[in-house]
Amino acid sequence: MPSVLPLGDPAPSDGLLPAQAVYGAADRAFGLYVHIPFCAVRCGYCDFNTYTATELGGGASQDAYADTAISEVQLAARVLPQSGLPGRTLSTVFFGGGTPTLLPAEDLARILRAAIGEWGIEPGAEVTTEANPDSVTPESLALLKDAGFTRVSFGMQSAVPHVLKVLDRTHTPSRVPQVVQWAREAGLAVSLDLIYGTPGESLVDWRHTLLTALSYEPDHISAYALIVEDGTKLAAQIRRGEVPGIDDDDHADKYELADQLIAEAGLSWYEVSNWARTPGQACRHNLAYWRGDDWWGIGPGAHSHVGGVRWWNVKHPTAYAGRLAQGLSPAAGRETLDDATRDLERIMLGARLESGVSIGSLGESGRKAVAGLIADSLVDPVAAFRGQLVLTLKGRLLADAVVRRILPD
Repeated sequence: MPSVLPLGDPAPSDGLLPAQAVYGAADRAFGLYVHIPFCAVRCGYCDFNTYTATELGGGASQDAYADTAISEVQLAARVLPQSGLPGRTLSTVFFGGGTPTLLPAEDLARILRAAIGEWGIEPGAEVTTEANPDSVTPESLALLKDAGFTRVSFGMQSAVPHVLKVLDRTHTPSRVPQVVQWAREAGLAVSLDLIYGTPGESLVDWRHTLLTALSYEPDHISAYALIVEDGTKLAAQIRRGEVPGIDDDDHADKYELADQLIAEAGLSWYEVSNWARTPGQACRHNLAYWRGDDWWGIGPGAHSHVGGVRWWNVKHPTAYAGRLAQGLSPAAGRETLDDATRDLERIMLGARLESGVSIGSLGESGRKAVAGLIADSLVDPVAAFRGQLVLTLKGRLLADAVVRRILPD
C-alpha cells in the first residue's frame, strides 16, 4: 500500500457503489483486508502508509484503533446491501500493515469477530496476520488462533545482521526460529517474508538467508526484490553515496538462487514472488487480488475493489477516524474500470501466476506473440500447447516485458 494515493473521481460521502459493482457479484469471492497503520520503527526502505507513535497527533491512538476499524466494518456491512450487492460470507481476511501485532491480540480478535458477526465466514476460510518477529508472544499467538486466525506471515527479511541493519529491522535473526515454533505450537500456518537485493548484501549472504529460512520448514515463502522508493530514508542514503545502489543483474542472480533452493526444499512457485509447500498453502487472499475478486479494505489508506469499482481511504489515521466518527465514508477517491481496463489487468496479473492465462483470451496481437515468446524461452511450450500462457524461469525474470508483448496494441 504505497503512501501516495492515486488520482481519481470524488467518492460519495455515504460510500454507496455504482450499479456496475453488482454485476456478477454472486460469482466472485469476497474478502476483507484490515490495515493496521502502526510500526515501532519506520524501516528505511518502507513507503507504506504507516506511522510510529511519535508521528501521530491526537485522535489516532493505537488504543482507540480497534473501535475505529470496527466502525468501518459496520459501515461496509451497511453500504454493500444498500448498493444492491448480494450477501456473501468472507472467504479470506488479511491483517496487514504496518505491524498488526503491535495492537493487543484481543484488539485484532475484536475486529475479526466484528467482521464475522456482520458477514459470517466460510468453513476453512484463510485468516492471516502479518507480524514482526519481535511483536508476538506464545500467549498472543494462541489468542489469535483461538479467535479464528489460521496463518501468520513473519517479516523475517534476512538472516544476516548487517542486512537487517541497512533495512532498519529491529529483530535479531535468532528470534525467528523461536516465533516460528510458537506459531506452530499455537496451530497456525507459517509464512516467511524475505527481501533480496539490499545494498551490501552478497550472494553468499542471500544464500545464508534462504537456507536459514528453509531450515525452519515454513509452509510458504515470499521473496521480494528490494525496490527503492522515492522519499524513503534508503533512497536518500543511496543518493548521498552512503550505501551502494540497486543492481538488476544482482536481483536476477538472487531470484534464480531463491527459486532453485526453495524448489529443492519442496515448495513450488505459484506467483512470481511466492512459493507454497502445497497448493492449499498458497495465500488465498493474495490470489483473490490477482484474480480480480472483491475485497473491502479497512483502515487509513486502504484500497478496496468490488466489481471493477476501486476506491481508497484517506491516508492519515486522524482524518480516517474523524470521518467515521461523523458517520461518513472514509473514502478519499475512486475509479470505475471499463471492460478494456479490467481485461488488461486480468492479463497483467494472471500472467504472473503459475496457472497462467488462457491464450484464447488474448487479443489477436497477443496470440501472435506467443510463438516468439516460446522461441525466446520465456513461455512454457508444453503449457502453450494446452492453451495456457505460463512463464518459464527466464520469463518470470522478465515478466513485465512478457506482459508488454501480449497486451493489445
